[in-house]
Order: sequence, then C-alpha cells, then structure tokens
Amino acid sequence: QVQLVESGGGSVQPGESLRLSCATSLTFFSIYPMAWYRQAPGKQRELVASIPKGDGYQTPNYVDSVKGRFTASKDNAKKTMYLQMNSLMPADTAVYYCYTEINGQTYWGQGTQVTVSS
Repeated sequence: QVQLVESGGGSVQPGESLRLSCATSLTFFSIYPMAWYRQAPGKQRELVASIPKGDGYQTPNYVDSVKGRFTASKDNAKKTMYLQMNSLMPADTAVYYCYTEINGQTYWGQGTQVTVSS
C-alpha cells in the first residue's frame, strides 16, 4: 500500500518561510515522479512543483507564481520529498498535497495546511 504523509504546514506572516515534507512508503522511491500540488479555497488544485523520476539530482519544474521562491527536492535514501517555501505571500495560502504516479495509478497524501496572513 502506497502511503504519502505530508507535514510542516502552519500559519506564518508574509515574507516568512516554511518547509514541507512528504514521507513515503515507496520501496523504490527514486523511480517514481513526485510532485507538490496545492488547493486554495474555492479554487482548483494546481501543480506547484514536480520532480522527474531518477537517481541523483533531477531538475524540478515550477509553476511561474513560485519560481525563485520555492525549491522542491527529494532525498532518495530517506524516501522523502521536500518543498522549501520562502518569501511566502497570502496568495500561497492553500492545502498542499504530495503526489506520485505508479503504473498509471495516482496517489495523494492527506494534505497539509499553509496559511499566510498578517
């Protein structure tokens, strides 16, 4: 059974930082693509960052609104993906989800709330 567990969300003020983690139960973590999505109230879920499958460093892709502020990474030995979020803005307020796809089947974590407000 595939499990994705997010953590690290919270409430912060504009300009502050948070680091999200996604711990997985994947036996062969490095061979699967991973991604972070978010869903703000009343809006559709959107892709924030994706990391291609593969050993070693893989160049992440980002939605334009977070480029230069967010950094996605993963630790294959720990089977964990991260999202470092800097210079947070109120527009980043959302539930953030971890995602992977295995043989055409999609898997999601339960989500972690990020609230940015002054």
